[in-house]
Amino acid sequence: MARTSFDYIIVGAGSAGSVLANRLSKDPANRVLLIEAGPPDRSIFLHMPGAFAEPLKNDRFNWFYESAPEPFMDNRQMYCPRGRVLGGSSSINGMCYVRGHAFDYDRWASNALPDWSYAHCLPYFRKAETWEKGSDEYRGDSGPLHVSDGPCKNPLYEAFVEAGVQAGYPRTDDMNGHQQEGFGHMQQTTYKGERWSAAKAYLRPALQRENLEVRHSTLTEKILFDGKRATGVIISRNGRRETVTGGEIILSGGAINSPQLLMLSGIGHASHLAEHDIPVVADLPGVGANLQDHLEIYVQMGCRQPITLYSALSLVGRAKIGLEWLLFRRGPGASNLFESGGFIRSEAGVEHPDLQYHFLPIAISYDGRAAGDRHGFQAHVGPMRPTSRGHVRLKSADPASHPEILFNYMSTEQDRKEMRAAVRLTREIFAQQAFGPFRDGELAPGEDVQSDNEIDAFVRSHGESAYHPSCTCAMGSGEQAVVDGELKVHGLESLRVVDASVMPTIPSGNLNAPTIMIAEKAADIILGNPALPVSGAAVWQHPDWQISQR
Repeated sequence: MARTSFDYIIVGAGSAGSVLANRLSKDPANRVLLIEAGPPDRSIFLHMPGAFAEPLKNDRFNWFYESAPEPFMDNRQMYCPRGRVLGGSSSINGMCYVRGHAFDYDRWASNALPDWSYAHCLPYFRKAETWEKGSDEYRGDSGPLHVSDGPCKNPLYEAFVEAGVQAGYPRTDDMNGHQQEGFGHMQQTTYKGERWSAAKAYLRPALQRENLEVRHSTLTEKILFDGKRATGVIISRNGRRETVTGGEIILSGGAINSPQLLMLSGIGHASHLAEHDIPVVADLPGVGANLQDHLEIYVQMGCRQPITLYSALSLVGRAKIGLEWLLFRRGPGASNLFESGGFIRSEAGVEHPDLQYHFLPIAISYDGRAAGDRHGFQAHVGPMRPTSRGHVRLKSADPASHPEILFNYMSTEQDRKEMRAAVRLTREIFAQQAFGPFRDGELAPGEDVQSDNEIDAFVRSHGESAYHPSCTCAMGSGEQAVVDGELKVHGLESLRVVDASVMPTIPSGNLNAPTIMIAEKAADIILGNPALPVSGAAVWQHPDWQISQR
């Protein structure tokens, strides 16, 4: 008979949930249940890095969310994929390993969260990773998460870095180390040619533990309470409902699913819950509020040399890449293909980079659904600290129904200003001598798009999410805060949230690494372990940031 009572129940087997399942079950005295709505991660497309666009195009391993019509984006419904599989979004993401900037975490700390400064978080970044180049005061070499440079040597990657330097920006040898600002090679969560998801890094090594039970393809419908204490959850699989009880309930469903489950369980803005006849357990207006994401635009150029990945789009090209990967775990199939990038400031007076680049040696959409018709290359670029705010709300009290998601992209003049700068600065970088042998005309936005109004219109019609939803169950102590510094839900007992939703503000970069860090730190908090020693590592800041853009 299946066990129905546990010490810890973790909802969601993604980047955070996999970490927690491993760390909490390490003590054999702890009985841990991990619940995942999606299936096991058995598809080849989940393990071949170069095939990451495939699970983004279907709903087999993906919640396949869309936003409500975005009022500042020509009322487009914006695609928002989220992992629904063991490993969560770490099993379908672009595998970019980016921590964000040190000042992001210091900003968290300044909001009554002193234990979440960079000095407090850096030891947990180090604990989580094995960096292929070895450890130093910034990098780790003994963690479950393998991090590597990309294996491909396409000359366009280095051309992008060199063009950034020629444009006056610094080169950085490690954008996750001492100096984020500048251009350099990007790192990825791959190992021996395979995606290294949180499921591989953390969950798989723990599956043989008798005290850890994983239930996949199982939907969590509701959290149960005795007064203000969370006591268990109602789950369903194949139409069969079951109640399981736990000493502590931990939500790790991510920025969309965690607030949805809280609201379904009576935790959220009281007036919104009343709209769906849900009895109020805790009136917390911040649940589902404060939604933040990175919006990006693609600046695309034609390439006069046939060295891009355009040839890989053919059936024969795909077959060659797939065969090389299957036989040897090498070639383009062994890379996420984002092997160079950069971080710059949009103008003088910005303390640290607010624009991020991912460079790709092909002209194509992120999810692979819209490809160019010729050889080309592109830079993905967008503001890193958007001031626009959205929300996640219920459309129905049915747990199987998707919630309403509204990002409100580009709703502020500041975000529009930064995006205009992003387009213009990218054009300047592509105009540098390093791209002279390759550059063959601008494909997008196009040379006729020059004025503020023209760039704004292009962003409205072509901007895409970078797939970084966050901040909908924010840490803090204010009116909009949902959890405290120990990730406990305000006003309730035995209930925590541990995932990207607890970020007060979105970090300046990709979110997988920060989410794993949060879970590593949370595990020590939950277990009552002493925190890792605070780091004294220095942080680089441009010496002339107040008066110079570069």
